[in-house]
Amino acid sequence: MFIRPKAKTFFLSSLFTSVTLFSQAHNVSEGYQKPTDPLVIQNLENWQDLKFGLFMHWGIYSQWGIVESWSLCPEDESWTQRKPEHGKSYCEYVKNYENLQTTFNPTQFNPQKWADAVKKAGMKYVVFTTKHHDGFAMFDTKQSDYKITSTKTPFSKNPKADVTKEIFNTFRKEGFRIGAYFSKPDWHSDDYWWSYFPPKDRNVNYDPKKYPERWNSFKNFTFNQLNEITSNYGKIDILWLDGGWVRPFKTIDPNVEWQRTIKVEQDIDMDKIGMMARKNQPGIIVVDRTVPGKWENYVTPEQAVPEKPLSIPWESCITMGDSFSYVPNDNYKSSQKIIETLVKIISRGGNYLMNIAPGPNGDYDAIVYERLKEISGWMDKNQSAVFATRSVAPYHNGNFYYTQSKDGKTVNIFHLDDQPKYESPSTLSFTIPENFKPKSLKVLGLSNKIQWKKTGNSIEINLPKERNQLKYSTVIQITQ
Repeated sequence: MFIRPKAKTFFLSSLFTSVTLFSQAHNVSEGYQKPTDPLVIQNLENWQDLKFGLFMHWGIYSQWGIVESWSLCPEDESWTQRKPEHGKSYCEYVKNYENLQTTFNPTQFNPQKWADAVKKAGMKYVVFTTKHHDGFAMFDTKQSDYKITSTKTPFSKNPKADVTKEIFNTFRKEGFRIGAYFSKPDWHSDDYWWSYFPPKDRNVNYDPKKYPERWNSFKNFTFNQLNEITSNYGKIDILWLDGGWVRPFKTIDPNVEWQRTIKVEQDIDMDKIGMMARKNQPGIIVVDRTVPGKWENYVTPEQAVPEKPLSIPWESCITMGDSFSYVPNDNYKSSQKIIETLVKIISRGGNYLMNIAPGPNGDYDAIVYERLKEISGWMDKNQSAVFATRSVAPYHNGNFYYTQSKDGKTVNIFHLDDQPKYESPSTLSFTIPENFKPKSLKVLGLSNKIQWKKTGNSIEINLPKERNQLKYSTVIQITQ
């Protein structure tokens, strides 16, 4: 991930205070181009039905328990907090970081275990980091030996060494849509961070206009790796491109702080990449994040939920812990907080891409499985109010959040209370959408018939003692 200020406070910040950062980082409506390819349009519609996805940041950095590969970037040293034992000088640090390739051996890697757990929790698509900014490929690229399948990497001897292949095949078999995260910048490549110049920030460290042959070589390298991913790994539904500073200079928004650090042209030729990806994978959704135009098919607020519904497709990528990558003793969100976040997102028409980071051994922390099991219990009862729904006015009113079925015949009202432990009240009163004529009403998860009355545009319901069984929320489903 990358839309970060240079302070650790953001890394640990409260989810819902990040909305301002998102709106500053990316004016989402401005510049959005609706796709014209009928297959892409249909795939976006289907993707919006999925609602809940799994994000996984995993790489050699998990061995140090640090924030992805950001500590390699001189610009970001302050908040990533390099540890002295990993290198006293910058050059020593980089050398030791790159040497992590020779010790990476996640022998507990079992993607079926992950797929089983997250499927029960209601997740329906997965986005996996095939390559982060450090350039270490978690797939079997032929463009570089800096990869998990290299003989330099101990795990290369494992029959599941191509973890991208194993993850995609396993999750696809379980009915998941497949997303490939890929970083456009590559800090390991001598054609991006040229060893002739020291890197000073996250951007290319030379002027591509002065050295066009070197930049062209990097463009070819990037194109070839993305061609490999979209050709050799089965059906892929989403190409999720990170590193938005690699962009045409004319697309820079001077009102956005991190974009003001881009001083040179870094046009990677997204038309060539996008057309190749669509040739290899017809209808693939392309997410060239933060670069408005025809290759940003949906927008991606990071650690943030927009305050209001957006008129375009969107997805909040939010960590289950505090970090996108594995750190020891991470502070994992409660199941209640995760479900509250899901409800808030879907009521505003978005998708929730929740990040879970595998550790250096190749598995999640035990607490992750506990959270997923708890979410599964809630999802079993309430999934009909979550999936294949759309936002509907009034969207959010006090402690009530709304979704509707795509045919408009059913409205779902979620009651939350943002308390440490949810307790369903004996009486609930709420408004319903304009011109909605309710015929039947039920509370999901309760078998008792519910007493209710309608007055004008409001409904009042009385809940039985059975309501004490409800965890995290009360979900009322009304049909007209």
